[in-house]
Amino acid sequence: MMCLRSRVLLLQWLLVAGCPRDSFAFTEEPADRAAKPDAFCSWILRAQPQGARKEGHSEFRLRVEGDPDNYQPGSTYRVTLYATNPAYFRGFTLIALKEGRNGEKEEDYAGTFQIIDEEDTQFMTNCPPAVTESTPRRRTRIQVFWTAPSPGNGCVLLKASIVQRKIISFQDEGSLTKRMCEKEPLYGEATDKPLLDCCACGTAKYRVTFYGNWSEKLHPKDYPRRANHWSAIIGASHSKNYVLWEYGGYASEGVKQVAELGSPVKMEEEIRQKGDEVLTVIKMKAQWPAWQPLNVRAAPSAEFSVDRTRHLMSFLTMLGPSPDWNVGLSAEDLCTKDCGWVQKLVQDMIPWDAGTDSGVTYESPNKPTFPQEKIRPLTSLDHPQSPFYDPEGGAITPVARVVVERIARKGEQCNIVPDNVDDIVADIAQEEKEEDDTPETCIYSNWSPWSACSSSTCEKGKRMRQRMLKAQLDLSVPCPHTQDFEPCMGPGCSDEDATTCMMSEWITWSPCSVSCGLGMRSRERYVKQFPEDGFACTLPTEETEPCTVNEDCSPSSCLVTEWGEWDACSATCGLGMKRRERMVKMPPSDGSICGAEVVEVEKCMMPECHTIPCLLSPWSDWSDCSVTCGKGTRTRQRMLKSPVELGECSEELEQVEKCMLPECPSDCMMSEWSEWSECNKSCGKGHMIRSRKIKLEPQFGGDPCPESIQRKKCKIRKCNQGSDERKRRNEARKKRKNKDGADELAGCKMKPWSGWTDCTKLCGGGIQERLMTAKKRFKSSQLTSCKDRKEIRACNVHPC
Repeated sequence: MMCLRSRVLLLQWLLVAGCPRDSFAFTEEPADRAAKPDAFCSWILRAQPQGARKEGHSEFRLRVEGDPDNYQPGSTYRVTLYATNPAYFRGFTLIALKEGRNGEKEEDYAGTFQIIDEEDTQFMTNCPPAVTESTPRRRTRIQVFWTAPSPGNGCVLLKASIVQRKIISFQDEGSLTKRMCEKEPLYGEATDKPLLDCCACGTAKYRVTFYGNWSEKLHPKDYPRRANHWSAIIGASHSKNYVLWEYGGYASEGVKQVAELGSPVKMEEEIRQKGDEVLTVIKMKAQWPAWQPLNVRAAPSAEFSVDRTRHLMSFLTMLGPSPDWNVGLSAEDLCTKDCGWVQKLVQDMIPWDAGTDSGVTYESPNKPTFPQEKIRPLTSLDHPQSPFYDPEGGAITPVARVVVERIARKGEQCNIVPDNVDDIVADIAQEEKEEDDTPETCIYSNWSPWSACSSSTCEKGKRMRQRMLKAQLDLSVPCPHTQDFEPCMGPGCSDEDATTCMMSEWITWSPCSVSCGLGMRSRERYVKQFPEDGFACTLPTEETEPCTVNEDCSPSSCLVTEWGEWDACSATCGLGMKRRERMVKMPPSDGSICGAEVVEVEKCMMPECHTIPCLLSPWSDWSDCSVTCGKGTRTRQRMLKSPVELGECSEELEQVEKCMLPECPSDCMMSEWSEWSECNKSCGKGHMIRSRKIKLEPQFGGDPCPESIQRKKCKIRKCNQGSDERKRRNEARKKRKNKDGADELAGCKMKPWSGWTDCTKLCGGGIQERLMTAKKRFKSSQLTSCKDRKEIRACNVHPC
């Protein structure tokens, strides 16, 4: 009976595919197999229609984009089933089966399919893991997404069946079966994946989205409730000749500053210094706190491009607070083997250690690692105090997930298999651009992060961000300001602050404070997610209300308060006693003595005597940064509460850590003035010039550069306008001229004047120089009479 039911189900599927009922004859199964109950979807594999072909046929092919031999657990792949011209097919079935399984149980299937076009494909009604056609018609290709299973599932077989008229092609091997095995991750060693040359054409545009899953719910051990955050994300699309970071490598100064301080400034500087090795700089804002529901705060994202030479993508972000822990991708290749671009990449991430600090907990004090160690992923066996420690050595729960999706392509594409209509539409879609009124002739750096608000109260203040003018290509077009201000108030003053504070549900009410009569009871809730600015929630966490127990109390009963706190132990070391009390609120109504105890005493044990106990207060809040800009330090203290007579305590009472604020303004630096030039006239009124050079351009809002050229008047003697005098001077000059046109000074033969040098400025007043050097010194000449000569004149004196 069960065997008959399997045949009926398969027959239904064949009829949906457009095949006549009389075209099929089923083979008989052995008796012991027929006796088994209908085993999930295994009937798809067991049924053999008449005329089924088992040999490999090249007109149909099952293909996974990129033709990978291995899958990354949790990653998504595009799966295409297509026929070569002139072949076609009417129906199909697609399954993903664990290698060595027969499909009789639900757990025999691996991963999940995702429908791309509901008009073309659907999940099979009587076999949910399988994908089939929505309507039977002629088609040459279909596409679905397949998300690989979690780690530990081994090899997977993607198997397809094709219905073409009266023939079903279902191949156990060949072009309709694709075998993929789980990719083995490499931990603690440099990545050895080959960085192949990319053969793709044109460019591709991607959107990367970062989903932070680091929360108290998933990682409860020592979770830092107040200060948890992700630092600003920094990365790039780049060539194989540049490595931002990699397992087994050493952290650069930029990586170190991200890992320890959460500052992306140095990392961005390193990236931009690579010039043509980088195509796009990837930047996303910091997230305070580290986790919030997506309906409260959208996941941060950024767009970037890749091309044939710069087809790798890397990024990193700090897990804060932490010694030097980060997450990120390193040299992720978005180019496929068949000369196309990856459609989608999903990657779960665990934190890694930058090798620059030896702390083992989230809030460990600074402890630089010397010598510096290699970058490695954290494990659950690193240290018993680690928040990720697991004595059984299990896998660390991922703290983040990153999704990279292709959103457009440009230029001629050369991949072998064409993509669907959705890809073509995405390629020709117009790209949105943010409004920016900055002239194209003004080249700026990116804006720095906003500074802290100048007001720490609810009074209005302001905060500032800065950028640097790198170049002004057209001096006639003014460049906008390099500083930006906006109003702000101190933390917790915004009307919307309370809405960002996520609270748990109220827990049940506590028992009534009395066993008879009128008392009080309370209930509590806790903060699930603190406000984005990291400050305390203003919503209440406790409620109280009156309660009544046994309204008709017996005359002999009495009403007492709750027990008070325990007194301090009577001994500072060794064995002592402590006590607590409560009071009678209402004596018995019959005048009798209340029998309830009002004093309770118990033993207490302090540290053994003759030792040095360290009774310490909690740590104070961190002080303000020691500087108002740039790198500095901040401190926190705690106090020794144990008596001094017990001896000296060796515990540290002060901690110091690094802090970093926006870069300090840097004023323009000029060289010293040169000597005054000779007067530009030999008689009458003239002028002399001196100049100085710019040694350092102003940065981050520093003072601008002052003038670089000065001139002053000079007067040698009055000029004689008589013709006789001019003739005499001309004749004397002709005598000094040699045959090469050079001047002949006393005891020297000089070379002709050199040409004037280029003007030092295009406008605003520059200088030019020319030289005359000695060609020959006569024996009778003195050294002082044969000096090289230099002339200076002004140039381009028109205003800019």
